[in-house]
Amino acid sequence: MSLRFRGPTIFLAFLIASVFALKAEAQQSAPAASGARILVLPRRIVSGDRATLAVLDVNGRLTPGVTVNFSNGDSFTTDATGRALFVAPLNPGVVFGSIAGRAGRVSTAILSSSEAASASIEVSSTPRAASLTDRFEILGKGFCGDADANQVRIAGQAAIVLASSPTALVVLPPPDLEAGNSAVQVSCAKRESAPFSVTFVGLELEADSSPLKPGELRALTVQVRGTTNKIALEARNLAPEIAELSGGNPVRASSSGGAENLAKFEVLGRKNGSFLISIRLVPTLGRPQPVNLPQ
Repeated sequence: MSLRFRGPTIFLAFLIASVFALKAEAQQSAPAASGARILVLPRRIVSGDRATLAVLDVNGRLTPGVTVNFSNGDSFTTDATGRALFVAPLNPGVVFGSIAGRAGRVSTAILSSSEAASASIEVSSTPRAASLTDRFEILGKGFCGDADANQVRIAGQAAIVLASSPTALVVLPPPDLEAGNSAVQVSCAKRESAPFSVTFVGLELEADSSPLKPGELRALTVQVRGTTNKIALEARNLAPEIAELSGGNPVRASSSGGAENLAKFEVLGRKNGSFLISIRLVPTLGRPQPVNLPQ
């Protein structure tokens, strides 16, 4: 069977769940702060300037009321949108953020104001390829620290800016975007970037969904749509007590390229039960590609 998700591709025997699905659209009921799991920070922030972070729950929904603690002692709480606008620390260097009460932390680099100064929007790094259903980064200068003040359009459609700073954006593609090369353009405060091209790919997972027996080796095949180039993918085992992911956890593989463009992973059953594997694209940043040129 072929499956497509809003978020990293997930396979669960007997049950399919879009665990990490990014649902930034209006929600009927806000997720509980206790379910917060993922902190989204811009990779770079600017000393003394504004920036926006986001927090997602286990289902990938933007989560309000979550406290985020920084290693310099600052704390911020996400608002009704599941994001928090904050002012970056003054001292350049690296600062770490973490969700209160949760293990793990996320780093961001603090740049000096002189390093980030720009009178226009300059895009310096973009992904060579990005998933249709997962967030991606844009690096540069001249962006707005308030996420909602940035407008990112992909193939003419409005994307969602989850996190931002004057030098970095974390963006979720629009839900109806088609696989393939698309023109991307960023604007903020009456400034506008030159358009650039990004290849957006769809990941379709094919696997036998019948019960996995202990000791059974089963193949998982991922088809990459939207490009004939080889794409690096990462598989992560979210239920290691049920099955073992061959090659480690996580494990990376490259797709074959070409018309079929397939990547293969294997799982080994350890005991009866539902196994859960997340597969996502490994981002590679490079100089922005001009529109209408092959990547």
